Amino acid sequence: MTTPRAEDRTGAAAGRWLPGDHILWRYRANASSEFHICRPMTVVRDTPEVLAVWIAPGTECVRPLLADGTPLHHEPLSTRYTKPRVVARDHWKGTGVLKLARPGDPWSVWLFWDEGWRFRNWYVNLEEPLTRWSGGVDSEDYFLDIVVDRARRWSWRDEDEFGQARHDGLITTEQAARVKEWGRAAVALIDAWGRPFRDGWEHWRPDEGWPLPALPPDWDRLGTVPGTG
Repeated sequence: MTTPRAEDRTGAAAGRWLPGDHILWRYRANASSEFHICRPMTVVRDTPEVLAVWIAPGTECVRPLLADGTPLHHEPLSTRYTKPRVVARDHWKGTGVLKLARPGDPWSVWLFWDEGWRFRNWYVNLEEPLTRWSGGVDSEDYFLDIVVDRARRWSWRDEDEFGQARHDGLITTEQAARVKEWGRAAVALIDAWGRPFRDGWEHWRPDEGWPLPALPPDWDRLGTVPGTG
């Protein structure tokens, strides 16, 4: 697939976004109501079955840093979640990412490519089911993820971060148990090669004419409307 299908444009009447629309994909900080991640995205498809959005290289985003400016992944795990943080504007580096989310699923599936559009892998990001609002979608990430390679082999990702977050009180015991249950359900979907894995998204390409979406100055204060994606 190279461009969204023409019939996808009929979604506007149902309160859905059109291909080419710009929305925000935001994450709340764990154990907080504040947003600490915001990524402006371009809508690829928005139907009752799937929300597909694209973050292009160079897009201005918001991400958390330690208060002294240290990137999170440079901080030792033992203190990564206990030191003071700030949020900072930055730009998406490397190749772009296609994100797929099915209504009610407690995960989104991300597709990564290397230079030259060589497909690299799928990435299952375990998170709260998306909450839709007029300008985008919101969720909360729970650290534990699953990587699926081109041969359909899967492996857990960031188990150490998941354990440290539990130790530091960012995830409750009940939340951790629920996330593990979500992970087992995702693994079952991978083993069955269900949607969206079987849908051929690895062959998709963005429209070269799409402009980069802008990051609004009030990205963290825009209101939400209850409802899941």
